[in-house]
Amino acid sequence: MTDSILHTSPRDPRAAPLIEDLIREYDSRYGTLFSAGGARDEVFRYPTEAFVAPQGAFLLLQRAGETIGGGAFMRHADDNTAEFKRIWTRPDLRRQGLARKVVLALEERAAQLGYTRVYLTTGFRQPEAQGLYLQLGYRPLFDTGLPPELYATLPFEKHIGALAGRPGTAPLKQPAASAEAAAFAVAQAKAASTGAHA
Repeated sequence: MTDSILHTSPRDPRAAPLIEDLIREYDSRYGTLFSAGGARDEVFRYPTEAFVAPQGAFLLLQRAGETIGGGAFMRHADDNTAEFKRIWTRPDLRRQGLARKVVLALEERAAQLGYTRVYLTTGFRQPEAQGLYLQLGYRPLFDTGLPPELYATLPFEKHIGALAGRPGTAPLKQPAASAEAAAFAVAQAKAASTGAHA
């Protein structure tokens, strides 16, 4: 069975399984911890244009015409950094290396568009994502010796393309005093970011 990468848009009807299952999964793990609107607020926080070349990309992993994985990226803080978002694989097909395929395809496309650094975050209740990013050479921008809930969201970085292999230099995120304080800080940042993208 051959898998293929499809470069498309979040508006593509074939993206619906990814988007709807991301919402279901994020809600099951986090509920309204970061937003009263839950995962739907997060998934639709950015305009779809953010995920279109030359600033971004949205891709689906397809098998026999079905969406089995996907992910996206958009420009982050500078012209050299892509922020990976919405990395997902179908729940019944996990532990087969599909997420790895998605991340590597995103890295390749970001490098093609001239990005030399990737920034991404995952939630503190997603240890499988943390493990994947570490295996793929991403540098954690947090103290891995502390409880992850003190950060709420866990940032990572990696150089790609022309700077592949270069060590990261971004400062580490500072932990909050408590899990509640961390979640509150993330919710505030997301609310401020939503206003900036409106």
